Amino acid sequence: MERDLLIDEFTHQAESFNRSAVMRSADTLGVLVDATPASPQERWIDVACGPGLITCELAPRVREAVGVDLTPAMIDVARREAGAQRLTNARFELGDATALAHPDGSFDGAVTRFSLHHIPLPGRVVAEMARVVRPGGHVAIADHLTSEDAGAAAFHQEIERLRDPSHWSCLTAARLVALGKQAGLTLVSAGQHPFSLDYAEWLARGSGGRQATRLIEQAFAERPDQPPEFRRSSDGAQLQLSYGLTIWRRD
Repeated sequence: MERDLLIDEFTHQAESFNRSAVMRSADTLGVLVDATPASPQERWIDVACGPGLITCELAPRVREAVGVDLTPAMIDVARREAGAQRLTNARFELGDATALAHPDGSFDGAVTRFSLHHIPLPGRVVAEMARVVRPGGHVAIADHLTSEDAGAAAFHQEIERLRDPSHWSCLTAARLVALGKQAGLTLVSAGQHPFSLDYAEWLARGSGGRQATRLIEQAFAERPDQPPEFRRSSDGAQLQLSYGLTIWRRD
């Protein structure tokens, strides 16, 4: 059921996700790619790649970049975009982030962005990324975070699920670090970066946003003490979030 929900939602979002300014921004794309320790002779895998934004940014920096996603519509967009950019070393395939169809140690690095909050038991994804990376290789994980305060986190998740029914649960910064350690990875760096996105665009992109607008507006209005990880700007035009970026090494 969760698998079908993800495919349905991201079929709906394939084009809007690809066009989204925040998905292409320096705050969420540039900072991740610049932090990724990729080199020209390496093979990297972009797990839950969506429309291939990271894969296409990585491709000029590596020997081969492989994007994997569960949603056929996302893979179609990714192949189109890579073709338009004439990236001959970027390829895309259908696949499940929790069960990658690649041998152990077959990549020099793995990256995922904005995926873990859609996955029940997200440690499965982190473990698979660690498995397919060779010893000495790297894993990069980025996602928007939620508050360590349980009440604030519940407020966050309820709104996210109204807007996007495929949303499962955002991680806290501590939980993100814990998942990497549980997968046997060594932490190289961890940081949090504030970022903003257009509130109306965010609301419209999720399949539930239009129907749930009134409820979402009510929820924000009833909680003036919104957490820094998930709050509206004073004029209501922007949504302010926290981007957690971790880089790991497989020893």
